[in-house]
Amino acid sequence: MQQSTSNNYQDSIRQLATLVTIVVAFVVNVSSNIFPLNGLSIGAISNTVFKDVLIIPANYAFVVWGLIYLGLFVLAIYQVLPQQKQDADLRKIGYLLVIAAVFQSIWVYLFLLRLFAFSVVAMFGILVPLMVTYHILGIGKKRVSNRRKLCLHIPVSIYLAWISVATVVNVACALYFYGWNAWGINSQVWTIIMLVIATIIAAVIVFRYKDIAYAGVTFWALIAIAIKHSNIDLLRNLAIFLGFTPIWVAIIKHWHDSRE
Repeated sequence: MQQSTSNNYQDSIRQLATLVTIVVAFVVNVSSNIFPLNGLSIGAISNTVFKDVLIIPANYAFVVWGLIYLGLFVLAIYQVLPQQKQDADLRKIGYLLVIAAVFQSIWVYLFLLRLFAFSVVAMFGILVPLMVTYHILGIGKKRVSNRRKLCLHIPVSIYLAWISVATVVNVACALYFYGWNAWGINSQVWTIIMLVIATIIAAVIVFRYKDIAYAGVTFWALIAIAIKHSNIDLLRNLAIFLGFTPIWVAIIKHWHDSRE
């Protein structure tokens, strides 16, 4: 009886911590744009300090954060419901989503303070817990109800997909800021290499997990890169081609599975 009470208390703390840290991350994100440190928001820094970093997508692409936070709010409310208190997967996830949300808040201020090397560390602090969460949930592998998919799986997929792209962009920005010469490789060629790597990762995830949400976010990001650099023919055309790649992989995978 005492053990049951203790577990119940720990579950409640975990649920509350997940809800609170997600709300705090949202507040930090919004406030950093309304009251930016040093007078420059994250977008302003991207458009000035990193205006020559070719892998940064067009400004409109970042509205995806509205969808991400909508999904996270749905997730936060879903996991805090009484019937989810003893959910096996949520117990396995533990505080991983809390860690990701905390690092999300930390990343904002590290980036605004132009501590870009530390911001990369914080970005991995978001990415790694999300990857582990994705694995624990068995997204694309486990059969779940539509409600669970909508409230838990899809929010994690969208968040992880964007953070995967954002990690590549963040690393590129940090290397640019600290004067890395990319081993003498032309900036366009280096950008193409990073885009190909990001696309391969997305294609593998889509193929293994049949994750349409992940494919959609990757498509969104790559098309936004193509639009921002529409004056560079090679980069524009390749980004468009790569953007559609995860979508085609998802279609082919679905067609193949339906025939079996």
